[in-house]
Amino acid sequence: MTGPMTMNRVIHAAVRRDLVRLESALATAPDGDRARARQLQVAYANLHDQLKHHHEGEDTHVFPFLARLEGAAALVEVMETEHEAMADALAGARTAMDTYGSSGSARDAHAAQDAIAAANEVVERHLHHEEADLEPLMLPHLGTPEWKAVEKRLRPPSLAESGRFMAWVQDGMPDAERAYFRSTIPAPVTFLLSRLAGRSYHRDVAPAWQPTR
Repeated sequence: MTGPMTMNRVIHAAVRRDLVRLESALATAPDGDRARARQLQVAYANLHDQLKHHHEGEDTHVFPFLARLEGAAALVEVMETEHEAMADALAGARTAMDTYGSSGSARDAHAAQDAIAAANEVVERHLHHEEADLEPLMLPHLGTPEWKAVEKRLRPPSLAESGRFMAWVQDGMPDAERAYFRSTIPAPVTFLLSRLAGRSYHRDVAPAWQPTR
């Protein structure tokens, strides 16, 4: 996908990383390892919550802003429909992950892997569509006071949630995205939020992506 880097794409990249990591981890999950199952269940719950917040913010603030632009109303309606399909797919994946988290069985891990793969297809279709067709309408307005007001409303509602988001979005971030991220948010803010306010992410979620023996 070509186009300039945006915070929207940074978030999309984090979503894609987690879905890929989950599929890979579930494919090799040991049978009967409930600790590992619980670890992956928590990691998925975090992804689900981050994506839910992102899309609810778009529904509430971004789409109404874009719908006022010439030629965008019909596209926004399609985006809203895609969000509904994503919510259904992600809810199905959460049910499968919760079942696996309770049992730890290889059978449930494979069922969860299938549910994550199905959700990934729905999510990827939407992310690609948004980046290809919606972002070009948004880009000319990113520096306007109106858009800056929208960005403020998109921020997580608490310091703890801001920290968890900052830690999550940077976990596994490649150099090109990291350079953009650091050019957008001052380094001291990034450090304080991700390492201090975001310590719950490092404690509860990040270990799921560490190599297992």
